[in-house]
Amino acid sequence: MSSNGPPADLRTAIPGLRRIHRRVRPHLRAERALITGGFAALFAEVAFRLLEPWPLKVVVDAVVAPGAADRPDIDRLLILSGLAVVVAVALRALMAYVTTVTFALAGNRILTKVRGELFEHVQRLSIVQHGRARIGDLVTRLTGDVGRLQEVAVTAALPLVGNVVTLVAMTLVMAWIDLGLALIAVAVFPVFFLTSRRRAERITSVSRDQRKREGEMAAIAVETLGAVRVVQAYSLEGRLSGRFGLSNAKSLRDGVRARRLAAGLERRTDLMVGVATASVLVVGARRVLGGAMSPGDLVVFLTYLKSAFKPMRDLAKYTGRIARASASGERIIDLLDTAPEIVDTSWARPAHRFHGEVRFEGVRAAYNEDRPALDGIDLTVRAGERIGVVGTSGSGKSTLVSLLLRLQDPVSGTVRVDGHDLRDLTLESVRSQIAIVLQESVLFATSARENIAYGRAGATDEEVEAAARLANAHEFIEQLPEGYETVLGERGATLSGGQRQRIAVARAALRDARIVVLDEATAGLDEANAREVVAALDRLIDGRTTFVIAHDLATAGRLDRVIVIEHGRVVDEGRPDELTGRTLEVSGAHPA
Repeated sequence: MSSNGPPADLRTAIPGLRRIHRRVRPHLRAERALITGGFAALFAEVAFRLLEPWPLKVVVDAVVAPGAADRPDIDRLLILSGLAVVVAVALRALMAYVTTVTFALAGNRILTKVRGELFEHVQRLSIVQHGRARIGDLVTRLTGDVGRLQEVAVTAALPLVGNVVTLVAMTLVMAWIDLGLALIAVAVFPVFFLTSRRRAERITSVSRDQRKREGEMAAIAVETLGAVRVVQAYSLEGRLSGRFGLSNAKSLRDGVRARRLAAGLERRTDLMVGVATASVLVVGARRVLGGAMSPGDLVVFLTYLKSAFKPMRDLAKYTGRIARASASGERIIDLLDTAPEIVDTSWARPAHRFHGEVRFEGVRAAYNEDRPALDGIDLTVRAGERIGVVGTSGSGKSTLVSLLLRLQDPVSGTVRVDGHDLRDLTLESVRSQIAIVLQESVLFATSARENIAYGRAGATDEEVEAAARLANAHEFIEQLPEGYETVLGERGATLSGGQRQRIAVARAALRDARIVVLDEATAGLDEANAREVVAALDRLIDGRTTFVIAHDLATAGRLDRVIVIEHGRVVDEGRPDELTGRTLEVSGAHPA
């Protein structure tokens, strides 16, 4: 999920821009009416901009003409010319407003959809893929990169399109008025593009580094704030602030460099525009004196020249912003192009209601190629059987159940439920029939009712409260300030550990799944809370196929069978009272 960075310059950015265009094309079609209206308003604005100087020509030519003051219709001509300027300016302003609003609305809608698509895509990536990424960098792409692309598309790219249309139209009109002067005016264009290309290469390179630094800062911030208790307990504030400050300083340096380069390009552009304008003024004045053109023609030409050079100034002004947007766009597309490793096969079908028989057949799983997490697991669990999975940290216990949930797929071998290979079934139909309670319950910053309701879409309030009663959670939820509607703190920080676990058990109970996974579900709880949670768990797993993940037998609960896993292999199994002391000693487990 790492970005390869933006292209070296704006010319070589075209393939990247094509990638972005291909990605947003479906969203562009959805906004076709707005975009068409925006371009219609844009062309109307250019037309009124072209008409705007002509009343000025009429006035100038009429005033400098011999005997102009004695003409009986001179006042009427001046008034009509003034009104014509007002009308042209008003209509141009109206069309500019319509253009800005329609393009801004279309751009915001499109990139809002891209952000939603990106968020959905990130959630579909496997846990192995998430393990290779940094959360802060992913958040930066979701918020900062999409936001920057959105802002630049609306405030820079779309106006630039309008200015380019204006440039082409006015250059053609200037050539019609006086071809010689037009050639003098456009002679500066090659110099500008050569200069801007070299400067754009440096700006884009610096912008690439800056986006990388910002991703690093976000990752450090997320890691630090997510573990703030550990940070404070170990007095790590200074060291982590140092890491953050280093990336922050580098980002500042890159940002200043990019803006300095962009400012230099703007000033060079202003100088070139000034030279071109002066040249046209001198040559044009001589042509007026020679009778080759009227004073009004020269005024119109100079007015067009000023407007025609605006795209050059804007390109210089927006080069840095477009370069940073290009970097952000590449990071977004790189992430969207990262294919999820766990997807429904083309032949997958929805699973029927599970009975609960689970088989692991020659299963091998790995997070990297160097060391397998599971190596040749053969295991059959009968429907309704309670099985303990015991072993030291890193032995492969959690990997076993992640395969059952299809959070990852085996490198080789097969995982079956009721005889069906999980890869032949749709992900949604498999995961909806497995409930899980983790050691650290994950609650969301929403109401207690909604946290439980996440267990099954469409659950009624009565079903939610019934699940809470089963989990021994109903009473303490009712005592919260707003009962079931009380909004919990982030990750359930406003509740005790036991209360969080009981809400997690209620969420699992609402799922009414035939297969249940308890991953160290009572670890870290005091005796009173543990009793409440264990009682809730006993009701939850009654008659269901249950996997109890534990470090030792003492925390595994009442089981039908226990398997001991070490280094990715099953080293012993049997009823808890059958396991030998030798096996427990080797595995590091402890007898109940």
